[in-house]
Amino acid sequence: MDIQAAVIREKGGAFNLERVELAEPAADEVQIKIVASGMCHTDLAVRDQHIPLPLPAVLGHEGAGVVTAVGRGVTKVKPGDHVVLSYGSCGQCGNCLAGRPAYCAQFLAYNVGTRRPDGSCTHSKDGQPMTGCFFYQSSFATHALTHVRNIVKVDKDLPLEVLAPLGCGIQTGAGAVLNCLRPSAGSSIAVFGAGAVGLSAVMAAAVAGCSRIIAIDMQDSRLQLARELGATHVVNAKAGNAVEQVKAATGGAGADFAVEATGIPAVMTQAFDALNGTGTVVVLGVAPAGATVSVDISSLLNGKTLRGAIEGESVPDIFIPRLIELWQAGKFPFDRLAKFYSFEHINEAAEDSERGTTIKPVIRFPA
Repeated sequence: MDIQAAVIREKGGAFNLERVELAEPAADEVQIKIVASGMCHTDLAVRDQHIPLPLPAVLGHEGAGVVTAVGRGVTKVKPGDHVVLSYGSCGQCGNCLAGRPAYCAQFLAYNVGTRRPDGSCTHSKDGQPMTGCFFYQSSFATHALTHVRNIVKVDKDLPLEVLAPLGCGIQTGAGAVLNCLRPSAGSSIAVFGAGAVGLSAVMAAAVAGCSRIIAIDMQDSRLQLARELGATHVVNAKAGNAVEQVKAATGGAGADFAVEATGIPAVMTQAFDALNGTGTVVVLGVAPAGATVSVDISSLLNGKTLRGAIEGESVPDIFIPRLIELWQAGKFPFDRLAKFYSFEHINEAAEDSERGTTIKPVIRFPA
């Protein structure tokens, strides 16, 4: 079918709205009319070729919309159902079967390949294949083709434009706390980076009952929002040593837990150093390929933990509905992170994201 999509044609180039051909659903696929899609740092990393996927490409991986068609093997949803889209996984490897689809053995093929895992093309123009199937959705378009495992069915009374960012960035930050670290009530946590992922971690820490939630960033406006969302302490990293300030906020001991959401190796080291003797830091930020982190090995031997996580170790069909319930109860106000842009203004959304003036851009599509 013919759709309108935002196409990146050159490194660092603009999103160009073009007519593109979208393949029909295979047996295990679902066609979606996109209502809204969040914009994530990963989309811009591909645009700028920090993640060097072939161009031209149709990106977008935080879509939400309405089912318009299903493949012959799909029973999970039907046309007219409302869905949020998340990441792809095979459902058959050991990690998927163990309930850990974020560590799917075929994660790269299902999320950052250029075509379906079987090699067939989902997007083309004038008969020429394009990079599509991004996170098995490519949701910067009026319609998307996605695998049935990507979709989470939601109540039709819920606003899809609000729910769209749950599929990646929001669940990554919240899941790092609630699924990976699982802090006990009364514990302390430091969150390095107060963007969409970091602020989601702050909100999740409040849900978990952490008594000291320390947000670290270099923008006072984001730190103020962090306070409003649950941070008990804020640290402007431009105003002195962030590690020392985290330790001061925890009575000199250091934090029980830390979340690193900047992707900057030096900040990852700071997050590790800001822990107490047996603390744990989970790294979420994507650093440049080949980057390394320097840590004191004796600290590891004495009980500190440095680990990473993908997608907050979320099982989307379980975790996204949980986050929606917390939002409905007023305990997880992730909607405060969003600013909405029309499809025609997608480049403005990207510019505002890069400037840091918008935390979570959300693209609205024509009705």
